[in-house]
Amino acid sequence: MLLSLWPPSSETLSSLLREQGAQELTYREVGATSGALPAGYQHDRWEADLGSFDEGRFARTADALRQWEAQRGAGLTIFPGEDVEPGATFALVIRLPAGFVTAAGRVVYVVDEPAHYGFAYGTLPAHPEQGEEAFHVERDGDRLRFRVVAFSRPRHPLARLGAPVGRFLQRRTIRSYLEAMRHAARLELP
Repeated sequence: MLLSLWPPSSETLSSLLREQGAQELTYREVGATSGALPAGYQHDRWEADLGSFDEGRFARTADALRQWEAQRGAGLTIFPGEDVEPGATFALVIRLPAGFVTAAGRVVYVVDEPAHYGFAYGTLPAHPEQGEEAFHVERDGDRLRFRVVAFSRPRHPLARLGAPVGRFLQRRTIRSYLEAMRHAARLELP
């Protein structure tokens, strides 16, 4: 975890990713967001109705998710910012009231089916939390739904010390993910 008063430079982020790319995930329950969530963590399950299902709306929202629009819509910066790919290591830059936190993660799975797109990422040592977060856009009968499923717990001493604030920020960020995907679902194709 990097704390700074200013946004980190591209060089700093590149260096972080080189280091974190060789690291193992910080939890054992890799992929658990696709099933039963493990004990010993905070659990989150959030959902947004994105409207009636149609191929165009699904394609828009799946593309938005693939391009990290949920995270960007929540005010996070993704580095390097390339489309979601299995095994990709990335940095999240999170703006706080008095500076920035930079955290590292790795995409642990991707689902890419005709009416279901999603992915999950897990935490690396340079992340204040420990756990996994998954994002899915999928058909549910005649509706399109966006789902966020996560399990996490504070790992870094500062995150443990500020756990109530961290939990508040997590919930606020997830609500922003939902709103960003609602916005993506409303966009019209040119």
